Amino acid sequence: MWLVRIALRKPTAVLVMVFALVLGAGLALLRVPEDIFPNLDVPVIYVAEPYAGMAPDQMEGQFVQYYEYHFLYVTGLEHIESQSIQGLGLLKLYFHPGTDMGQALSQVVALADRARSFMPPGTLPAFILRFDAGAIPIGQLVFSSDKRSIKEIQDLALYRVRPVLATLPGASAIPPWGGKVRTIVVYIDPDRLRSYSISPADVANALAHANLTLPSGNIGIGDLNPIVATNAIVRDPRELGDVPLRLGPNPTVFVHDVARVVDGADIVYNAATVNGRPTVYMTVIKR
Repeated sequence: MWLVRIALRKPTAVLVMVFALVLGAGLALLRVPEDIFPNLDVPVIYVAEPYAGMAPDQMEGQFVQYYEYHFLYVTGLEHIESQSIQGLGLLKLYFHPGTDMGQALSQVVALADRARSFMPPGTLPAFILRFDAGAIPIGQLVFSSDKRSIKEIQDLALYRVRPVLATLPGASAIPPWGGKVRTIVVYIDPDRLRSYSISPADVANALAHANLTLPSGNIGIGDLNPIVATNAIVRDPRELGDVPLRLGPNPTVFVHDVARVVDGADIVYNAATVNGRPTVYMTVIKR
């Protein structure tokens, strides 16, 4: 009852208090961060270098050591931890507290690009990521279908769904896993290669030269100057079987004479199942 008596005796003061509470609640709603997890500025950078087929000792000697040598020039570096497994070298760079991580990240990117010039041909740029303790999963997406194959679902999740999620504010989606990545596989018969005196490198070079796009420029036809393009990209993977391997007076040898071209999938290193059925899995994390 005392609240009622105060409201009747001092209505103006009560009205001001209610207005202040409403205003404070509105300001708190607008200004308080939505993230309940604190923003931890952990001075750590991850560097991952993939190279398919390399043994752990080869990854250590031909990749990781070059990175470790070059990363010693980064400002504020405390120490480096590295691990080498088949086909992957992983480095973890620790920095002293208070280090400008933006500057450190730019230096790591520049030095990683320089170190790559000492590595075997075909080395791809490394994955360089800041460690963020607040990047926790906020959702899991599971894709399955009764009409589409796992390979098709993987392509849809990677090229259709993930770009949409990547544009949402505060969210990021890692590449899907559990599916089969579409790959054009050429199965070579070694006995047929020997019978034609052809090496696997000859097959690889013929396929590389028969499936490319070259800029040709323009051609002048009267008052017109149309663009001319040389497009030798095959439209159907089966056309790769008609690529010639050897030309001359003898019968021409084609790819289909020594190999079999299959529109298949790459080797699956991970799998995801729901109720025993193969699916494609994607994690959405806070950014």
